[in-house]
Amino acid sequence: MLAVKKELAEKLRKAVEQAIEVGKLPPLDVPEMYLEKPQNPEFGDYASGLALKLAKPAKSRPMTIAENIVSFIEKGDELKSVEVAPPGFINFTLSERWLSSQVEAVLTAGENYGTIGVGNGKRVQVEFVSINPTGPLHAGHGRGAILGSALANVLSAAGYTVEKEYYFNDAGNQMNLFYRTLYARYLQSYGKAVGIPEDGYAGAYMVDLAGEIIGEVGDRFLAMNEEEAIAELGKIGLAKIIGQIKKDLQAVRVEFDVWFTERSLYENGQFDKVTKILTEKGYMEQKEGATWFVSTKLGEDKDNVIIRSNGMPTYFATDIAYHYNKFIERGFDRVIDVWGADHQGHIQRLKAAVEALGGSGDALEIIIHQLVMLKRGGEVVRISKRSGDIITLREVIDEVGTDACRFFFLARSANSQMEFDLDLAKKESSDNPVFYVQYAHARISSILRLANEKGIAYADGDTSLLTSEPELALIRKLMQLPELIEMASRTLEPHHLTYYAQDLATVFHSFYKLCRVVDEDNESMTKARLKLVEAAKIVLARTLRLMGMTAPETM
Repeated sequence: MLAVKKELAEKLRKAVEQAIEVGKLPPLDVPEMYLEKPQNPEFGDYASGLALKLAKPAKSRPMTIAENIVSFIEKGDELKSVEVAPPGFINFTLSERWLSSQVEAVLTAGENYGTIGVGNGKRVQVEFVSINPTGPLHAGHGRGAILGSALANVLSAAGYTVEKEYYFNDAGNQMNLFYRTLYARYLQSYGKAVGIPEDGYAGAYMVDLAGEIIGEVGDRFLAMNEEEAIAELGKIGLAKIIGQIKKDLQAVRVEFDVWFTERSLYENGQFDKVTKILTEKGYMEQKEGATWFVSTKLGEDKDNVIIRSNGMPTYFATDIAYHYNKFIERGFDRVIDVWGADHQGHIQRLKAAVEALGGSGDALEIIIHQLVMLKRGGEVVRISKRSGDIITLREVIDEVGTDACRFFFLARSANSQMEFDLDLAKKESSDNPVFYVQYAHARISSILRLANEKGIAYADGDTSLLTSEPELALIRKLMQLPELIEMASRTLEPHHLTYYAQDLATVFHSFYKLCRVVDEDNESMTKARLKLVEAAKIVLARTLRLMGMTAPETM
């Protein structure tokens, strides 16, 4: 319905221009035409509050303005009626014949239904997860992983050329602490009385990692010089952690096109290049023994340290170099970063840095996702029974399955805190939204199998017969997917897919309850309804795929 929505908006714009031309409206600037879906279906399929906006500049009553505009709206086959409703809304109702014809549009598009061209092929990079390779992914990281993955799917469907990227912070102090902690755990395994570094990684996984490495290489590092041993042991540990992160992401169907390393920014000279550019542009300053980015020159309320007094770059420094690489060297039109809640204060200064380097701060969009609270038996779960540490993403996947992980982690807007009910995610009942949605797809598949078993060929079905309210309600719901993709790609809010999937399942179940699909006494209606059922399968399966979930044929 995205196309018809645009068509109606264009008709509305032309009607306003005609009303101005003949003097029904005074000369005025015509605002952007915006149509919304009324909450109450009695008010039509689309509504516009344009007359309310024009009342003040036109110095006229909204109802009068609306009536004048409506008199110039050209009615085509797609419209049943255009009516004015108090206090000045213009309501559009689509015709039953046009709606029923849209079933064929879904069948023709097939699995590509919903694909739109608003992105015009623009190159968009989505960078997400990107945790330090110092430990396993925990449950909270799962939220960012699924959010970024689903968003990339939506942007691709909207016509953007999307590249998914994971950024490994494999340089700096945190990695040094990781290497030294691993070395301490290695020595402890051989009975050495050493402690882990202050602020080191105390998790039990480090003991397990050291044990795993000992099983492969034995005591070869005991006789080595300490710094050499730390470096060699660190390489092995880093590779293992990165390998585990990749496996865990694959287990939840999160794939990346590029794995980018912080270390490469130094090795390829990009960090030095960026500091030189900022210095030449007058955005770098030496004070208090450190090097500062003078972001106050770009409207920020304070400057930010780039290189500490000990010579170590800050995280912010490498982020600047990384985003120079994204915008200037690789030339992305848009960059979308998906970050955890602890990065909120980092947004504006990074946008300022992009501007300082010659990029567009507006082209950098940052999504902050809030924390995840796991619940079991009505109680908050904080510690893993398996390890005694924080609960890992792998444990959640193992407990509830990949599809449930994908759905539940996506089910709330990024800026809302999330409660993930582990018990609910495992329920095989309609209480569980994952089961409810996938069961609808399985039911649809069973109807089509039954038709096939009965030898019913329905390619010549006449969809103009689909005029009952349950049928039209289902068609209307199917038609919403392109609009949803447009909206989600514009707002960067893929969580709407979960609500749409549940609504579509509900509307289908209602249709199935009220309309007999395979009716041997009514061949023509059977064929028409089978076409509608197949269209419902296409749209529901596409929605599930956009969320990264499977569409089961049986359950």
